Amino acid sequence: MSGLETYKRIKKIRPSRKAILASGHSESEDVLKALSIGAGAFVKKPYTILDMRIAIKKELNR
Repeated sequence: MSGLETYKRIKKIRPSRKAILASGHSESEDVLKALSIGAGAFVKKPYTILDMRIAIKKELNR
C-alpha cells in the first residue's frame, strides 16, 4: 500500500488526524496529492532530527 493510500485510509477513520510525509523520493505526484488533501509537511529522506523537529512543530501549529 502506498503512503497516499495509507493517508487516505487514516483520514477516513480520523478526519482530523495530522500527518507528516517522509520519502526517499522527491515530491512525487502521490506526495503532492497527499499534501493537497491535508497532509502536513514533506520531509525527504535521509532527514535529520532537526528536519523532523521543524516538520512536527510546523504541523502541530497548523
